[in-house]
Formats: sequence, structure tokens, C-alpha cells
Amino acid sequence: MPVDTTLSHNVAEVGDVRLHYARGGRGEPVLLVHGWPQTWFSWRHVIPRLIEAGHDVIAVDMRGAGDSSRPKTGYDSDTVAADLHAMVQYLDIPRIRLVGHDNGGRVAYAYAANYRDEVESLVFLESKVLGVESDDDAQKEYWHFGFHQEADLPDLLLAGREREYLSFFYKRYAFDPRAITGEEIDEYVRCYASLGGMRAGFEYYRAFPESARQSRELVKTKLTIPVLAYGGSHCMGEIPLRSMQRVAQYVEGGIIPQCGHWIPDEKPEWLAERIIAFHGAASSKP
Repeated sequence: MPVDTTLSHNVAEVGDVRLHYARGGRGEPVLLVHGWPQTWFSWRHVIPRLIEAGHDVIAVDMRGAGDSSRPKTGYDSDTVAADLHAMVQYLDIPRIRLVGHDNGGRVAYAYAANYRDEVESLVFLESKVLGVESDDDAQKEYWHFGFHQEADLPDLLLAGREREYLSFFYKRYAFDPRAITGEEIDEYVRCYASLGGMRAGFEYYRAFPESARQSRELVKTKLTIPVLAYGGSHCMGEIPLRSMQRVAQYVEGGIIPQCGHWIPDEKPEWLAERIIAFHGAASSKP
């Protein structure tokens, strides 16, 4: 009998934010956390496969993104992780598996490190825990970090040019620049070009120095849950694996061939298979 992969769309009011999330399936819960400049929609091709494998899948729009609310502050990793933890508590889920991409990877790490007894495992994709390998990588790891951290300037320069700017990232950092279609870009632009969308996205970058400081505290006690870390061959490569090896005891993963930054878009079937196998292996460990 076919598995129902229909998603419901809901809103959870937690603290000072309203978080939109898509949810579907039954079974072991897994929380999918997107990066910039994306939303829950980045997981659209991965979700049905996870549902078919027996997961209760929750794909969230983090504060400031998608159809969630856009407060002026609170974009550091610990605060955003606390948002997601409050949502999981709202959903009455005692333990969760985490999958995070890009900025969502940093938030997922903060979640796992702050709420250790409530996390089963972590999948960390195309990301790096800032402030651990280098004290200043939060400012200069990539060219756009500094630009996005400038107060007001990127908001001013990019007003009315959101599609052109975001499309540059989707195409430049993909192995195949056609991986994210024009119609899919439309959905992201719908969110980021609306009131406060770009500003909220930039606030994540402006909070990087504080997120890095938080990470330096969290890493003093390594994660003991199973961790899977992957980077794309044509973007971050081994950096995610190396980053997780600094902060966790049990890490596996590597480099995805012929893949850029947008792993859930570029390699959804490959990624879903790895997540499902990893979750099965992690569940069998004593």
C-alpha cells in the first residue's frame, strides 16, 4: 500500500516568533533545518523519501525565513536553536533527529549541543561551526560574510534586485547551475523579496560573531551522539567533516561527488538514502 506523503502546513507560536513548518509521515521524528537563502522548501525532494522510510518529518522555516515571522533580533545560533527546541516541545516530541544545511547546520549543531539528552543524531551538510577552527572565520570565511554583516548597506543596494542577487548564489555554488529551476527560485524570491525578508537573512550573518563565541563554549564538551557530515565536491568538500570532527566524538561522512552547495536540491535521492541508512545504523548501536 503506498505511503501517504501529503504535507500539512502549520504555525507554532513560540516565544517572540511564529514558526511555519511543513509536516508529514509517521514514525521516528526528524527535523530538517534549511540554510540561506532558502526555506523549508529546500527539502521538497528529500521529504517524501524520508516519509516512505518511516519518518515523521518536520521541515521548519527558521525565524526570519519563509513564512515564519521576522523579529528584529535573535539570529544567533543559540537563540534560533531555542526557537526550534520550543517548537519540538510544542509538538510534544521528546527526542528528535536533526538534519541541517548551511546556516541550518550551525543551528542544528547548537541545538544538539544545548539539548544533548533530547537529540538522537545529527546530519551536518555544507556547513562549518564558526569560531572553532579559526577565531575570525565568522568575519571572512567567504566574500559575502563581510558584505552581509554591514549594517543597512546590502539592504539598500539589493532592494528590487533580490532575484538577481539570490540567483547568483543558486547558480554559482551548484555543480550544475540548472539544479534549482526558475520556478523554484520564484518560491525563494517570494519569501526573501517580501517585507523584511532580506534584512532578516542578513541578520544571521550579522550574528555570526556571537554565534562563534557561543560555539567556542559549546565545543568544550564534545557531542557524543552519532554525526554524519558531508560537503559537496564543488563547494565545501571535506570542511563539514573536519568541522564536526572537532566538536563530536563519533563522526562519519565525506565528500559528495559532482555536487555543489545545494545538496538537498542537487542530490536529494542520494542524500535521502544516506540519511535513512545512517539513522538505521545509529538506531542499532547500543
